[in-house]
Amino acid sequence: MQNGLEVTERDFFQETFTDNEIRTLATMVGTENIFARRSPSLKKMGLADKELSDDAMVNLMLQEPKLVRRPLLKVGDKLWVGGSNAAVEAAIIEAK
Repeated sequence: MQNGLEVTERDFFQETFTDNEIRTLATMVGTENIFARRSPSLKKMGLADKELSDDAMVNLMLQEPKLVRRPLLKVGDKLWVGGSNAAVEAAIIEAK
C-alpha cells in the first residue's frame, strides 16, 4: 500500500516481459515511448543512432530489459512512462 493505493510492483529484470506484454504496452503509448533510446545498452550494441522499426524495438526490449523505459505506471487502461513527478502524480490522481 502506497499513498493509500494498492500497488503491484514488478521487477522486469527478474520477471521479464513477454512479447504480448511489450506489444500491449506499446499499443497504449507507442513503441518509441517505452523504448529507452538513450540507454547505454543500446549504445554498446551500436544502435543508438539507427532508425529502428517497432518490431525491432520490441525484439530488442525482449532481449535486453534495460531497453524498456522505467518506471512504467499502469492504472486501468492508461500507462505513464518515466519517473517524473508529473507522471507519478497523474497516475495517483487517476487511481483515486
